[in-house]
Amino acid sequence: MNANDPQFWMMIASIVIAVCFIVMAVTLIVVALTVRKVIATVHRVEERIDPLITQVNAISVQGREMSVQFTEVAGNLAVATKHLAESTELIKEEVAELRSIVTHTALVARDKVELVSDTIDRTHMQVTDTTRFVQHKIVEPAREIAAVMAGLRKGLEVLFAPAPKQLDRAYMDEDMFIG
Repeated sequence: MNANDPQFWMMIASIVIAVCFIVMAVTLIVVALTVRKVIATVHRVEERIDPLITQVNAISVQGREMSVQFTEVAGNLAVATKHLAESTELIKEEVAELRSIVTHTALVARDKVELVSDTIDRTHMQVTDTTRFVQHKIVEPAREIAAVMAGLRKGLEVLFAPAPKQLDRAYMDEDMFIG
């Protein structure tokens, strides 16, 4: 291709745009994979914490039963149970906060994916409009000018060409045979 040809530059611009689209798509995939990993980690933490909460609740119940049976240590066990309940509440609050963070992250990621998708659509429309504009305003007039110039050049060649030579002899049919 010729670097002076407008189609060459249109092809280069299309290649650059295609590479940009690929980079944006890869970025979206990386964001989606990261969000998926964060969600999986939160689920694993939640699965590990749920048995602990169950065990803490069971211990709390046992502590209450022991306080009824053993009145001498009731005060100490009540404090221990209180701390365990507070710990359980803190753990529940932390899990709720983690869920909130994951939900917020998923919403933000979804919004960003939608924003990137809209940007890709808008860019595609702009590229299409630009291509049409360049085709209509530059390429088509350039073709017409090139055709007019070629016609003008041939016309000038015909006008300024040397006069044809006169034939001095008559040719036989055999002399004129080219084959």
